[in-house]
Amino acid sequence: MIQAIKPAMMALSIAAAISLMPARQTGKEPTTSPQLKEKATQKIQAAILLDVSNSMDGLIEQAKAQLWNMVSVMGKATCDNGQAPQIEIALYEYGRSNNDVKAGYVKQVSGFTTDLDKLSQQLFNLTTNGGDEYCGQVIYTSLKDLNWDADPSNYKVIFIAGNEDFLQGKLHYIKACDEAKQKGVIVNTIYCGDRMQGIREHWNLNAECGNGSYTNINQDAKIEDIPTPYDSTIFALNNELNGTYMYFGAYGESAYAAQSDVDKKNYAMNKSVAAKRIEVKGKKSLYKNATWDMVDAAEKDKDFVSKVDIKSLPDSLQKKSRKEIQLVVEKKTAERARIQKDIEIASEKRGAYIANEKKKAAAANKSATLESEVEKIIKKQAVKYKMKIKE
Repeated sequence: MIQAIKPAMMALSIAAAISLMPARQTGKEPTTSPQLKEKATQKIQAAILLDVSNSMDGLIEQAKAQLWNMVSVMGKATCDNGQAPQIEIALYEYGRSNNDVKAGYVKQVSGFTTDLDKLSQQLFNLTTNGGDEYCGQVIYTSLKDLNWDADPSNYKVIFIAGNEDFLQGKLHYIKACDEAKQKGVIVNTIYCGDRMQGIREHWNLNAECGNGSYTNINQDAKIEDIPTPYDSTIFALNNELNGTYMYFGAYGESAYAAQSDVDKKNYAMNKSVAAKRIEVKGKKSLYKNATWDMVDAAEKDKDFVSKVDIKSLPDSLQKKSRKEIQLVVEKKTAERARIQKDIEIASEKRGAYIANEKKKAAAANKSATLESEVEKIIKKQAVKYKMKIKE
């Protein structure tokens, strides 16, 4: 009996010894469970390509207003991991006669950016001036020049708006479409004018670019402005919010002034445009100014206050110690969080009120605008990238 037990005990001892030995090194990193690996933040990259020839004054006006609605709609997206996507916008103009003829009268106004104030200023600076509108060229140029993310899970999209024949220019749209397919970029075309005229002028050929949409708008339609009971509250909160910004750095003071300038320009268009801008400013995931604002910079870098050049701060802070500055930053951070939450609540109420008013007026035959059509397209296409957009 004892002899029979000995081999079994020996086997157990060997097994135990093996289990305590270090694992053999294979030269490969151990496989990480997909559930434990942190996913990179999904992106929405959108390039806006605008015809700036003589007949497009109405389009430019709508684009100025559309920026904040587009970002607001994108900002309501939720990715699979529950996070909001990172949003980057680029802007091109085409059809201006004094742009470089060798570049097909195409000009990059802004590469992909998260600086929405600067982008809004650039939109307000756009003017129209007659020229040849080469759609294939501007699409191709934006695809080649911009830093499109290679991750196929990102929603990468182009919106090109204009009129005249889509096939103008030496660079054929098929070449642009091949580049779009290769980079996984959706191309949406927006014709300014009658839908059938747009088809006759080949604006529906974007189907060659994959899953893009063709639509038409009335570029001369008046920008919708529906007053609500929540407008005065939202504008008052915006004034409070602006009081939480403190500049730093060589260009901080000019960026701080630009914020106020963009507020005024959007308010001058109409209250609805201004309210949409404030809605975006109320979301820290959308409105980021870490390059010039102390609160955003401190959130991005916990050691920011210990490193910032005191001489680049507002006069009211330059005589304070770094410890005192840190306390001011913390106070402003808490204030901003509260105000942004109040803006979010008021904006949701405003949105619900407007949706109800639009239902009442649904029977009226209203013209499609850049805002309404871009919003529809984004909501439809974002689903393909597992992004849910809250209504």
